Amino acid sequence: MRGKFITFEGGEGTGKSTQARLLADRLEGLGIAVVLTREPGGSTGAEIIRHVLLSGGAKPLGAEVEAVLFSAARSDHLDHTIRPALDRGCWVVCDRFLDSTRVYQGALGKVDARILRGLERVTVGETMPDLTIILDLAPEIGLQRAAGRRAGAGADRFENEGLQFHERLRAAYQEVAALDPDRCVLVNADGAEDKIAEEVWTIVRGRLGAAQAELAAEEARA
Repeated sequence: MRGKFITFEGGEGTGKSTQARLLADRLEGLGIAVVLTREPGGSTGAEIIRHVLLSGGAKPLGAEVEAVLFSAARSDHLDHTIRPALDRGCWVVCDRFLDSTRVYQGALGKVDARILRGLERVTVGETMPDLTIILDLAPEIGLQRAAGRRAGAGADRFENEGLQFHERLRAAYQEVAALDPDRCVLVNADGAEDKIAEEVWTIVRGRLGAAQAELAAEEARA
C-alpha cells in the first residue's frame, strides 16, 4: 500500500523541524517505516539548490526565479526521495513543501498564480500531501526562537526579512489553511513542544481515514 504523506508548514521559528521529528519518532515507535525529510533539500540535487536559495544568491534575480529554483529542487526531491518512499509503503514526513512556495513566492513575492500552478502540475502532479500541519505563531516569538536556534550563526535569506514580511507571511499561511480545510489544519504553536506534539498526533489519527485503524492497532500491540 502507498504510504502517507504529511507536511509541516509555517513561518520562521514555529517549530516545524521539531514537530516533524517528534511525529516521525512516534510513528517509528509504532513500527511504521518513516522517511523524515525537508525542503528545500531532501535529495542530492535539491540540497545543492537549497544552498543557493537560503544563502540569498537567487534573491537579486527575483521571486519568479526563486519559485523556479524551489520547483526544480522539489522535482528532484520528489523523484529521488518522496515518491520512492511512498511507493515502498513508507510514511513521509516533510518539513515544508509546495505551500511554502505558494506563500513565500506567491502571496508575498507576487508571482502570478498561473505560473505557480503550472510549476506544480509539472513537479508535484498527483503527489499532494495527505495532511498538512500549519504551525501558527506570532512572528515576534518565531523570530526570537529562530535567532536562539542559530546560536550565533547568520540568518538565512528569509529570516533576514523585516517584521512586516513575517506578519504578512503568517496571514498568508492562515489563508492557506482556511482555503483548504480538507488537507490543512492550523495549530497554535505558542506552547510546550510536547503539548503541541500531542495535538499533532490527535490530528494525524483523526485525519488519515483508513490509517487511523492501523495506528490504533499498532498502539494496542505496543
